[in-house]
Amino acid sequence: MNQEHIIKTLKQSYPREVRKGLVKSLLAIEKSQDRQAIQEQYRLINQIFSYVLKECNWSMPSSSVQLDSTPLSIMHEAFPQLQNTQWYQDQALLTKHTIALQSGE
Repeated sequence: MNQEHIIKTLKQSYPREVRKGLVKSLLAIEKSQDRQAIQEQYRLINQIFSYVLKECNWSMPSSSVQLDSTPLSIMHEAFPQLQNTQWYQDQALLTKHTIALQSGE
């Protein structure tokens, strides 16, 4: 499935207010540092992200040079302001860190 189709599907599945509310509540919960609430919100956003990864046929590249950030770009497009969350930053760092460990960079 191409990037635009995935974004369109996400936007149809999650109306604008739902997407906006999810990001807004995620930002608020991250500030509160309520571990249980954070885990619940992360579980939901991770389910959506898993769908995006699956539809992109994404796999961990062997080097950071080959890193494809399409799944995170899709999440950013479908969920504006998501890049401001700790979840988003963690996903980007986790991928880069895992590649560095695998390749010895």
